Amino acid sequence: MKKVLLILPAFNEEENIEKVVNGVIKTCPNYDYVVINDGSTDRTPEICRRNNYNFIDLPINTGIGMVVQTGFKYALYNDYDYAVQFDCDGQHYPKYIEPLVEKASEGYHIVIGSRFLTVKRGHSLRMWGSKILTGLIYFTTKRFISDPTSGMKVYNRKMLEYYAREINAAPEPDDLVYHIRRGAKVAEVQVVMGKRLAGLSYFNFISGTLFIIYMAISILIVQMLRPKRTL
Repeated sequence: MKKVLLILPAFNEEENIEKVVNGVIKTCPNYDYVVINDGSTDRTPEICRRNNYNFIDLPINTGIGMVVQTGFKYALYNDYDYAVQFDCDGQHYPKYIEPLVEKASEGYHIVIGSRFLTVKRGHSLRMWGSKILTGLIYFTTKRFISDPTSGMKVYNRKMLEYYAREINAAPEPDDLVYHIRRGAKVAEVQVVMGKRLAGLSYFNFISGTLFIIYMAISILIVQMLRPKRTL
């Protein structure tokens, strides 16, 4: 049986952490998990300790890229075959973890939990940003990725080794372009995501807009100039 690790990034999720982690434990009893507390200033680490959760407590807020990379390092050190990125805000449903892992076991390097594979995308500003990234990814790779900003993903052993060892790499849409260009097999599985259970998202109009601009520049320029290393 393949070893699967669920990586649960958490920043100020005191109102959500118990429901999310307990749901993961109940739904996926055969998979391991690790909560990566990203320097939370609320009761998130206290709740993790009280419940005896498996968690890593980062001393400062480092951002999602470093948090997920910490999870990949943990996965590599403990010899896992697959790593699943799963948010702690309650938007992701544990019932989709197994289908994503099953799809990855068919030989895919990355499997994305997509909100829009068979469902039409909405017309909010955030959805338009996602649509722009979908177009840019297709323009540069000829691959249609319906939900490039999804935070629910599965990575196989080769990918978790890459992210554990590449200090400047982060599992964002621009890096997806890099992997597709060097031959990575990427698949999507239709999922449903809910609204944040409680608390505030770190994404707002300004940060969301800047993220799309940064990703667009990286996809069109940086990733095109980046030397391709074979998988």
